[in-house]
Amino acid sequence: MPTFLHTADWQMGRAFSRFETEDCAALVEARFEAIERIARLANEHQCDAVLVAGDVFDAQIVADRTIRRVFNAIKAFTGPWVMLPGNHDAALVESVWTRAKRLGAVPENVHLALEPGIIRLEPQGLAILCAPLTQRNTYSDLTEIFNTWETPERLIRVGLAHGSVQGVLPDDIDSANPILPNRAEAARLDYLALGDWHGTKQIDERTWYSGTPEPERFRNNGAGYALIVDVPGPGELPKVTPVETARYQWHQWRETLTVESDLDQMLERLQALPESSVVDLRLEGAVTLAGEEKLIDALSVAEARFRSIQCDRSRLQLEPTDEDIAALKADGYVGEVIEHLRNPQKVDDAEAARDALAILAGLLKDRKREAGE
Repeated sequence: MPTFLHTADWQMGRAFSRFETEDCAALVEARFEAIERIARLANEHQCDAVLVAGDVFDAQIVADRTIRRVFNAIKAFTGPWVMLPGNHDAALVESVWTRAKRLGAVPENVHLALEPGIIRLEPQGLAILCAPLTQRNTYSDLTEIFNTWETPERLIRVGLAHGSVQGVLPDDIDSANPILPNRAEAARLDYLALGDWHGTKQIDERTWYSGTPEPERFRNNGAGYALIVDVPGPGELPKVTPVETARYQWHQWRETLTVESDLDQMLERLQALPESSVVDLRLEGAVTLAGEEKLIDALSVAEARFRSIQCDRSRLQLEPTDEDIAALKADGYVGEVIEHLRNPQKVDDAEAARDALAILAGLLKDRKREAGE
């Protein structure tokens, strides 16, 4: 009974420029660690092979060091690896793959599927039908040729492809590189290993997307897994087991704060997240001065706990209550300034006014503390 590991969409060489330098470096390193984890999982589950369904690299132009590190990261599993070019690393005449071969970086146990064909892994009992992308986008189904390819009956027949299953994935996904929904049945495949959709997704009993092993975006689609696939024999249904591989969890929240309890509930949820979180938070609505102070304190704590947290408060209106203002004990000119900043119709930049009001409130509170009030 052959067992293999199905993975895809490593996107090695991806830059995380929107993050702070330290966080960017950690997210890049986590992707290499994910590959090492996959190699260990292949050993732990006694896999006969590892199949990578496209987009090993994020682009054709990546550093030589990145190429070498990718192939160094897989060394723990000495069985066969089959790597398929996807849309990000298509098998062009001159590509990241030809450069990897010139560098001498590709180990002997790695099979590069740079052209359509069948890779026979006889000792492992597998025949891998490969449909690599030889350009970034195609508008015909490259897996159609699987229907015509014959393989020995004793071998498990596995398709390996990268693209979008038509009529199954969300409407907004890129429709290039189409794949027929019933390709596994039409081509008599025991299993069809797909890449391109970055989350783990089952299409039918024999067709799966593995997803990326380490999330790299905020789309909540079940990323962060590899698939262990057991096929009892030719024609029999595979057993597919998702295994978690991710180090970091990505969370994107869009919150509207209306009443004080909205803020409290959001902060409770934030506190419940694990330290391995990457958080993108956008707030809108309104918050009191007391609420703003509570929010800033919570964000300061979160910045130290999480891998990364970014919070957009540009749409969050600061609306001090009468109690907030009274507690500041501001009178005279300072009181007039506060009233001016409280009125969004009197200022040109509402966000700057909100920040100025928060700073002024903080200074007044500090002065009160220093005076022992």
